[in-house]
Amino acid sequence: MDVLQYALAVISGVLVGFSLGLIGGGGSILAVPLFLYFVGLSSLPNAAHVAIGTTALAVGINAFINSYMHFKRRNIAPRIGAVFAVVGLVGSLLGAYLGHITPGTSLLTYFAIAMILLGIYVAVRKESTRAGSPEEADRLREAIRGCPKLTPSVIAKVTGFGFVVGLLSGYFGIGGGFLIVPSLMFAAGLCITRAIGTSLISVGTFGVAAGAEYWYYGDVLPLIAALYVLGGVAGGYLGTSLAVKAPKDVLRKAYGAIIVTVGIYMLYRIYG
Repeated sequence: MDVLQYALAVISGVLVGFSLGLIGGGGSILAVPLFLYFVGLSSLPNAAHVAIGTTALAVGINAFINSYMHFKRRNIAPRIGAVFAVVGLVGSLLGAYLGHITPGTSLLTYFAIAMILLGIYVAVRKESTRAGSPEEADRLREAIRGCPKLTPSVIAKVTGFGFVVGLLSGYFGIGGGFLIVPSLMFAAGLCITRAIGTSLISVGTFGVAAGAEYWYYGDVLPLIAALYVLGGVAGGYLGTSLAVKAPKDVLRKAYGAIIVTVGIYMLYRIYG
């Protein structure tokens, strides 16, 4: 690794952090192709596993940093978040192991296909009609006074979703926030605002756990991960500042198209 690649790692973090702040969940999936083709990790032996392992660690650390702000605002359901994260941790470790033993070409192929599917989802999904509404505000105040009860039904649904999302997160080295938020809303009845805050507990847990496992296998570049986190914090601040002014529906569709395009480009690089 040279100085230019370290600088490009910071820029990658800025780009992903900016997209996350501007659009929301799903931005972390861009980190792997950025590491491979922008930073230049594709020239390394075992490049696919190194890119995914480094991404997982960086995304996890970044999520824990962001979760602190939500915790200060009491925008987290800790008991539900803990159940989801603990069960998902098992899935994440299993997913990381399965990713490690998957041949690099196959792993990147599956990753590119996941990008294309996610891009389509991001482009066509509709925002919750309750987001920012008085109904959501009322539910949030109620949740702050007392977190939703962990009934057997809620525990069963949270456990099931947690394991599946953790498995996918560990396998692909992504945060999984775009899956965790709707899972928490459906399984535990959280409003979207609180689901986003609570999801960061799991994103951080899954990412750090998967990153640590990949590190154990020698598939993590810790300095690159640290530089990515540094850039991600700056980019996230810029993206969040712009989000209040930007037409989010248009941006969301454009961002979905970018993800699909990058996924197709990855398939071209693999098989072209």
